Amino acid sequence: MVDRLFEDIFQILRLNPDGKKFDKVTRVEAKSETCEMFMHLDVNSEVYPMREGEKFSMALTSTINLDGTPDTGYFTQGNRRTLADEYEYVMQGKLFKISEGSKRDPKAEVNASFGGLLMMLKREASQFKNFELDQRMFLLIRKL
Repeated sequence: MVDRLFEDIFQILRLNPDGKKFDKVTRVEAKSETCEMFMHLDVNSEVYPMREGEKFSMALTSTINLDGTPDTGYFTQGNRRTLADEYEYVMQGKLFKISEGSKRDPKAEVNASFGGLLMMLKREASQFKNFELDQRMFLLIRKL
């Protein structure tokens, strides 16, 4: 069984809050329902268009193998099923920054890059106990 690092339902608050920077990329600003987590996420809008107000389920995992075995870093085509079959949009990336927060702003941030598409999650530090610097991860999304 796949152990998820994080999973929640998000609602899109705004698209491109700082203006559109790239033709095929949309920056999604969203908030999670259960964890009260804030997120910025870059999505390839040509492949997976998103709209304000939409809800989606997002999971972060260290592997997409259904039996939970570690990811090898190589994709082998074939008829084997993976966790990716249960989602509509999947990216593989690496966590590159963890910020602990300060007295003025106690919320912690984690930042990951998925081939140049960035994700920032912001919440109390306790929510990020499963994350480590330079950790490889998969981001999986499915619209609700």
